[in-house]
Amino acid sequence: MNTHDNEFWSALDELVSNSEIVIDRPKGTTHPKYSDFIYQLDYGYLKNTTSMDGGGIDVWVGSGEKRVVAVMCTVDLMKRDSEIKILIGCTDEEMDIVYATHNETQYMKGVLVRR
Repeated sequence: MNTHDNEFWSALDELVSNSEIVIDRPKGTTHPKYSDFIYQLDYGYLKNTTSMDGGGIDVWVGSGEKRVVAVMCTVDLMKRDSEIKILIGCTDEEMDIVYATHNETQYMKGVLVRR
């Protein structure tokens, strides 16, 4: 891993450690607009941050140690936007779930970048 990669992950660590994680869509709940979609992991955002959609930076929170383990970069053709989602404490299996979630339709695609 080169210096810039290490600095990227360190910056994410700092952002997450200095932000409140708000889980507004707990594991097992349905999506507010799409009732057939059930969140398989806790999903939320970092309070007082800004993402491309104007809301807080999205986070997926898994069952492991609460540290940044990956990012999910997505393109949504319906909303015509792209975003980064931070994965915190996700196991390998949970990362696979997040990856599948963001690639299950023709309208959204994503790549998972593991730390």
